[in-house]
Amino acid sequence: MDFSSFLTSLGTSFVIFLLLMIVFAFLSSKPGNNVVYYPNRILKGLDPLEEGSKSRNPFSWIKEALSSSETDIVAMSGVDTAVHFVFLTTVLGILVLSGVILLPVLLPLSATDNAVKTQSKSQKSSNGTFSELDKLSMANITAKSSRLWGFLIACYWVSIVAYVLLWRAYKHVSWLRAEALKSPDVKPEQFAIVVRDIPHAPQGQTRKELVDSYFKAIYPETFYRSIIVTDNKAVNKIWEALEKYKKKLARAEAVYAGSKTDAKPEGTRPTNKTGFLGLVGEKVDSIEYYNEKINELIARLESEQKVTLREKQQDAALVFFSNRVVAASAAQSLHAQMVDTWSVFDAPGPNQLIWPNLKIKYFQRELRQYLVYFIVALTIFFYMIPITFISAFTTLDNLVKYLPFLKPIVNIKALRTVLEAYLPQLALIIFLAFLPKLLLFLSKFEGIPTESHAVRAASGKYFYFTVLNVFIGVTIGGALFKAFKRIEKNPNLGEIASLLAESLPGSATFFLTYVALKFFIGYGLELSRIVPLIIYHLKRKYLCKTEAELKEAWHPGDLGYGTRVPGDMLIVTIVICYSVIAPVIIPFGALYFALGWLVLRNQALKVYVPTYESYGRMWPHIHNRILASLILYQITMFGYFGLQKFYYTPLLLPLPFLSLIFGFVCAKKFYPAFQHPALEVAANPLKEVPNMELIFRAFIPPSLRSEKIDDDRFEDALSQTSRATPV
Repeated sequence: MDFSSFLTSLGTSFVIFLLLMIVFAFLSSKPGNNVVYYPNRILKGLDPLEEGSKSRNPFSWIKEALSSSETDIVAMSGVDTAVHFVFLTTVLGILVLSGVILLPVLLPLSATDNAVKTQSKSQKSSNGTFSELDKLSMANITAKSSRLWGFLIACYWVSIVAYVLLWRAYKHVSWLRAEALKSPDVKPEQFAIVVRDIPHAPQGQTRKELVDSYFKAIYPETFYRSIIVTDNKAVNKIWEALEKYKKKLARAEAVYAGSKTDAKPEGTRPTNKTGFLGLVGEKVDSIEYYNEKINELIARLESEQKVTLREKQQDAALVFFSNRVVAASAAQSLHAQMVDTWSVFDAPGPNQLIWPNLKIKYFQRELRQYLVYFIVALTIFFYMIPITFISAFTTLDNLVKYLPFLKPIVNIKALRTVLEAYLPQLALIIFLAFLPKLLLFLSKFEGIPTESHAVRAASGKYFYFTVLNVFIGVTIGGALFKAFKRIEKNPNLGEIASLLAESLPGSATFFLTYVALKFFIGYGLELSRIVPLIIYHLKRKYLCKTEAELKEAWHPGDLGYGTRVPGDMLIVTIVICYSVIAPVIIPFGALYFALGWLVLRNQALKVYVPTYESYGRMWPHIHNRILASLILYQITMFGYFGLQKFYYTPLLLPLPFLSLIFGFVCAKKFYPAFQHPALEVAANPLKEVPNMELIFRAFIPPSLRSEKIDDDRFEDALSQTSRATPV
């Protein structure tokens, strides 16, 4: 990509962002769009406008985002969202403090050397071989030059800044987590543990009796009750069908009510066909038909609930305690001598449990985990091939070479400039959009028992996938593809090493454009919410008839940590790895995280609604991946300095080891409190005596709940052993 294409990319991205800002300012000021731009506030019963706002200032959101506190974020979107902002500010701090030194020192060192000019003359190539931006990178530093000392010291500066800010961030997130967990409010998950790998019950004893007697013996004063996990596949199917018909009945009644007019007060009763998709079969009165179906399914549901609770019990249970200190202690205690018996972990929120995974035995979980790792490794390896192909094939020269019929189109100067600016980046973004659901499925297949853990696992897989395929694949693979003939003529290690040394600075322009595209257009679309707005209004006009359907149409969901975190981490990796090689990338990275902080602040306060709360459990994974990016950067710089034939390159050797030691110390000091809640945190007093029956019933799956529930019917799965007084 030449310099004009880069400027075109940057300029058009900025113009698109400004247009999207104007669109947001206009659309968000319309009261009819409140449910799209302020759903979080509406769901919490708040006025869409901030208190004290007398008018709809289209740019007041910026002031509100800047003036909001961490306490506001926790109150509106939870601890997990607040931790995400700690991540954004930490990376922003690393880039700003690094840039303060690197930009004024390294850019003059690069700009005043002449390696690019020398290489151009020696290769007798055209002026387009090197980008003008290469003159501001290490590509313009002559091999063995004493100027390389500045770049070597810069490597240490970036690393030290990262260590200091990561330590402070880990300490702060630990405090955030502790403050949330020692809240005086009653949280059901703090009074329960999940038990897996329950052994077979002795003859004459039910599984429920085994669980109750076991935990009653260990915790005689505080054991409350237990729920045996059941196979809910059949009962879930009936319950989902029942909920579906209830929605259809509500819709039919709304249609019927809407058909009543002054001219026709009796209205028109809606009808439907009973066959496939309502297109074939007998035509019936919809309201009567749905009522019949509902009554039929209620009877089937009650019958299946009894069968499920008595005959489909699994080797897992939830055990409840009347004291949250005892529950916290039990969750981190070894209950049996053998690791594959009576294994426990602290209960997540009631809506987080992945029920089918609770029954999976210990060694089966281990086997599944290694199998998934193998599948992910194969996926990463085989994706490298198409990613590398895309990075090389989507250059205009290669497209014209392999698709000659495109030549007349590509020869149009204005179009060629735009295509060179956007084609490779768009192809890469679209190609990566198919991965998240596959990785989430694989994470759940491992046997992971909670939604938040599955999201963290999928996020980790996606991060390593993007780093290995996008960063390394585009940087190295594209260069190898373009210079295949050169290597073929002279296939020695020296030639390959020389090629890789040239490819690192050369890819900086691609990544500059990639980062600019992500923050200008990506955050512009995030703020304007054009796609959700269009979908909502289409559904509202043509599909929605009831309030429940309308609410479902505009419900925003959460921040999407499974894809957002690894997407941001890819930018972290790119910017850190190129921070010394091409320091000009640092302002773009800083702008990405600064703009992300501002836009997402608004979205967290007004738009997104968290689907679960893990109290910052994502942070240790974020911390480790930032460290992984830092180590990759340090190894990359060691290799690059070696290729520059700098005699003092071995001075960089301590850096990766320092990073590993730093990570080890952080893990030992902070991580245990993220695995399990500290007892001193759980020991904080509650503002009221917990209602254990409500806590207990919060964990009963929706398909097993009933207004007519009678504990005697559920005695085989719902324990009645103890009703200890809360402590």
